Amino acid sequence: MRRTVCGMEIWINPACSKCRSAISLLDAEGADYTVRRYLEDVPTEDEVREVLERLGLEPWDITRTQEAAAKELGLKEWPRDAGARERWIAVLAAHPKLIQRPVITADDGTAVVARTEEAVRDALSRREPPSSTPL
Repeated sequence: MRRTVCGMEIWINPACSKCRSAISLLDAEGADYTVRRYLEDVPTEDEVREVLERLGLEPWDITRTQEAAAKELGLKEWPRDAGARERWIAVLAAHPKLIQRPVITADDGTAVVARTEEAVRDALSRREPPSSTPL
């Protein structure tokens, strides 16, 4: 059984400079997070749906349409409507390299595509405060 995305997790491709920058910033801020190398630990269609829900986006919004696989599949011509949504989700699960990266799922149940420092800081701002221990 696959795990459900929860807490702070970052989906990365280690070869991606934006992913490495996001990890560096998370580390500098002392964030507690889990790394998921999503090209190796490929998300299921259900996990893609969950991340999309957390992002508040549609699958075509997080698709890397300039990738060779996207061009081969003709994704730029695919309809971008409710009727095509499941087809897009299936292609993202089948070709995880097409998923925009990095994606950070935040503790509060939301997520961000963390391609900028501002987006990473946005995810960090959604962390649950540390629990205080009574004296």
